Amino acid sequence: MPLLFSYGTLRDPAVQKATFGRELTGRPDRIVGFRLDRVEITDPHVLAVSGLTHHPILSATGNPADTVDGTTLEVTDTELLAADDYEVDDYQRVTAPLTSGDTAWLYVARD
Repeated sequence: MPLLFSYGTLRDPAVQKATFGRELTGRPDRIVGFRLDRVEITDPHVLAVSGLTHHPILSATGNPADTVDGTTLEVTDTELLAADDYEVDDYQRVTAPLTSGDTAWLYVARD
């Protein structure tokens, strides 16, 4: 089962229900070498689902002092594709190691 590291709206049970049709199982985790920035959301569907005009977005710094807390979610392959549909074009999905030792998919600022 794929793992998805979320640090923003995909941790919200209402967003999970709207995006995946269920609440996801998750556990606290952290990523190193990234910082949180904010991105303005203009997509009407994402605005309706999240209710927020700005979402957090990860930017790679490479600095081990920069860490971001989040939640590692267990998703199916189909749910991972649904997450791709939810995220706006400012994000790209990549894999990265987490402090737990797991490697997970996560959405970062597009290069």
